[in-house]
Amino acid sequence: MDTPVDPAAFPQDTHPISKSSNPDQLLLASSVVLQILLALFLGHAYDMRIFLATGYLVGSGQNPYLAQDLSSVFHNATFQGITSFGYPPPWAMVLGVIFLCTYKIIPIFLLYNLAVKLPVIAANIGVAYLAVYIIKKFGVQDKTAHKAWIFLLFNPFLLLTSSAWGQFDPVVALCSLLAIYFISEGKLIRSAVLLALAVSLKPTALPLIPVFFVFLAGKSLARTAKYFAVFTLSMLLFCVFPFVLLGWDPSPILLHWNAHFTVGGGLSFMTFLEYVQWSYRLPGPWWFVGWLWVPALGIATYALKPGINGLNGLLRKSVALMMVFFLCRAWLSETNINSILPLAVILVSINELDSLSLAALWVVPLIFSFFNTSIAQLLFPSLSGLMDRLLNLAVEFYTIRYVVRTVIVLAWIAAGWRIVLRCFRRIPAPPEKITP
Repeated sequence: MDTPVDPAAFPQDTHPISKSSNPDQLLLASSVVLQILLALFLGHAYDMRIFLATGYLVGSGQNPYLAQDLSSVFHNATFQGITSFGYPPPWAMVLGVIFLCTYKIIPIFLLYNLAVKLPVIAANIGVAYLAVYIIKKFGVQDKTAHKAWIFLLFNPFLLLTSSAWGQFDPVVALCSLLAIYFISEGKLIRSAVLLALAVSLKPTALPLIPVFFVFLAGKSLARTAKYFAVFTLSMLLFCVFPFVLLGWDPSPILLHWNAHFTVGGGLSFMTFLEYVQWSYRLPGPWWFVGWLWVPALGIATYALKPGINGLNGLLRKSVALMMVFFLCRAWLSETNINSILPLAVILVSINELDSLSLAALWVVPLIFSFFNTSIAQLLFPSLSGLMDRLLNLAVEFYTIRYVVRTVIVLAWIAAGWRIVLRCFRRIPAPPEKITP
């Protein structure tokens, strides 16, 4: 059973950073400046090219799901062989607006590279404040909440894989965390819309659907039906309506609807695939591995049967099912961890998870990113020559690199299942310090 939090223990002032002082303002400003510098000069060689190209295609009235040669648009030969946008429409529309407000007016490549990441930086700041707000709702001391705030503002893994990399997982994290908080407060419509937005941005938020279903079904079937009616309508609005509104041809999506289920590698248990066959494509007989997450989530959902009570229960079970989803996917990017990191910070702050688990969530993927050449690829916008030399050097040591990478993934899998068990069993953790 989840232990309910005594409302009397709530602090009277629930503002994220009460009695704001100059040091706090300086820390916030430092985080913003640091993220802007990272966003201006860095960017992942693969993802940022797709995001920049998508912004141009949407802003110029074209279909972002059809790959094109845009080397003449950005005066960069690397834009010749890019693939199409691989996510639902909402983020593509955001990128289109950013293009119209920036590169179309002032065609400076680095400024456009920065502009695409401004919503990500805003989400990082928003997540930090929202996490502290929720932590203080549990009556936690200001000192602990402040450490969590600093952790989220300056965590190196979070900043490198969001502000520098350009991936928008913090936006998914912000929508997901708001959806969790609102459903715990009984604000079903807000929660349903935000959950739909999170899922339509990235499918990494999918595991929240069974968590919310079990949470609501244990209270009222009518409220459950209402919630998922709003959720379904919102999904149609976010994922289908843009094709009608903007006249995009959905054929590429329909033809390749299972693209995410036919590849393996990254931080997943299939990381050896690239080394074995120099391709991320799952071999024909291995097709079922791409769908392993479906029965895994089904079993994890069944384990939720006793019910979920309160915000702390929602947070723990959300972390548990998201980790099951990550651990059983054939492909997992390091950036996806950012969608679960704020939830883990909250759980550590309220002593529902140990700090060793939190450290494993970001330290192991950070080390992995070095051996996965993800860090080297961040030099794409400003130091592409150096990036190429580092990537060529990595090829020379590919055997050692892949062996180390596989060992790191094994450590990640062990740590991940440990987190799942702790979230299901609710082993109380002693108060721990959060070290940025």
